[in-house]
Amino acid sequence: MNVMAPGNPPSGRLRAERVTLAHGGGGKAMRDLIDDVFVAAFRNPEMGEMEDQARLTSAALAEPGAQLAFTTDSFVVDPLEFPGGDIGTIAVCGTVNDLAVGGARPLWLSASFIIEEGVEVALLRRIAASMRRAADEAGVAIVTGDTKVVGKGSADKLFVTTAGVGVIPPGRSLAASRIQAGDVAIVNGVLGDHGAAILAARGDMALTTDIPSDCRSLNGLMEAVIAAAPNLRAARDATRGGLASALNEMAEAAGVGIEIEETALPLRDEVKGVCEILGLDPLYLANEGTLVLFVPAAESEAALAAMQDHPAGRDAKIIGRAVEAHGGTVVMHTLFGGQRIVDMLVGEQLPRIC
Repeated sequence: MNVMAPGNPPSGRLRAERVTLAHGGGGKAMRDLIDDVFVAAFRNPEMGEMEDQARLTSAALAEPGAQLAFTTDSFVVDPLEFPGGDIGTIAVCGTVNDLAVGGARPLWLSASFIIEEGVEVALLRRIAASMRRAADEAGVAIVTGDTKVVGKGSADKLFVTTAGVGVIPPGRSLAASRIQAGDVAIVNGVLGDHGAAILAARGDMALTTDIPSDCRSLNGLMEAVIAAAPNLRAARDATRGGLASALNEMAEAAGVGIEIEETALPLRDEVKGVCEILGLDPLYLANEGTLVLFVPAAESEAALAAMQDHPAGRDAKIIGRAVEAHGGTVVMHTLFGGQRIVDMLVGEQLPRIC
């Protein structure tokens, strides 16, 4: 069901403090929840009219050679709220970033909510407000969605699924398979902040740290880099599995080796400390506003300068390059002058991270 209806203002009749099964039953209680929480937060001119789909137009889609980009993701982060963001912020930024790193200009999002019976309505309002703020900052619109309520114990408070649609302009082609030996690897900021923030917010380890998540949308940054370095090869956001997983995926797709310098990796001392205490590797910690990209060496300084001029790239650094040797493998030159293979994780260092 399309829940976005600008022609029907929020009823203001939702008085419940917690979600009940009646709020998922398809009747008046469900309509009050949708109108008062989600429609009120997401209202925009591109919403539908209570049909089963949003109906959208964009001049960008009519440009000869333009491509439609489409992505989807689900979010199950625990806790739902944490320093620097919440599940709603991650849902919007993560979907926007999945489009942006492929060269797309994000336009529209959908949002579906699986809500556990007993969740506080005030929490849903805060998360919906966060999603609206994140969407406005990214320049996208949440245009359709759905809600379902499940019984107590059938979910863990709230799960969010989003889908995103964007347009790749004519002539733009970014793909990991395009990376060539000699290309330079650049990250836009510090690593591991999101993973460290979630770990501290869970409270299981009695950690005291003020590290906020790096959750942010990167479409503006990508446009700035593409303008400065038009031969940009590829970009990936370093989410689950961290930088290490993103680099391994890119090395395998391109059939090249990737070498990075440990001394060049941008890490906060607080993140290093958390990792040392818990025996974690910061290369595998999740990020929600960090990407790694590859550009030809001749354009690397221009790309770096463009990133550092953008708010989402102030801490950008060159961290390595693609090489002909050891194709498909990532190697790190360590602080002590040695080398070690940076492999893919078999599982996950931290579950329920996004």
